[in-house]
Amino acid sequence: MKLRLAGLVSESIVDGPGLRFTLFLQGCPHRCPGCHNPETHDPAGGSAVAAAELLVQIRAARGIDGVTFSGGEPFMQAAALAGLAEQILLLGLDLVLYSGFTFEELLQRGTTDGPTRRLLQAGTMLVDGPYVEAERDLTLSFRGSRNQRLIDLPASLREGSAVEWALEKGIC
Repeated sequence: MKLRLAGLVSESIVDGPGLRFTLFLQGCPHRCPGCHNPETHDPAGGSAVAAAELLVQIRAARGIDGVTFSGGEPFMQAAALAGLAEQILLLGLDLVLYSGFTFEELLQRGTTDGPTRRLLQAGTMLVDGPYVEAERDLTLSFRGSRNQRLIDLPASLREGSAVEWALEKGIC
């Protein structure tokens, strides 16, 4: 399956705990004022890349703790990403997901959208909520504004409500 990719970073320390292989997905409906990646907004931008090709690159990456799907808005491509996410878990890597949607919105969407549900189930941590320029805080780990949360996805899915990630947990 192909997805629209704005770019990738094979070694990132800012997109989640540990050393990460980060994919920046193309297309975002949120268009948050002050967005760090405005070039990712256009859903027709970027380039088409096969998920299988990305999996080859992820497998070849050495020393990474996990993979991050950032944006754009990854959940706009949930169908293309869900299978890749499941393959990443089989490699023994964790998965951090970024979304301008809240956990609650994604949980609701997942009740009728199988790929959204599968992507949530594959994730370890979700950084949720839109970037709000008035709440910008550069001291926060892994996010840009105070309204955004670090969500422990396995615990949240078990509870049916958002459980915040404890930073002292370290690697996902």
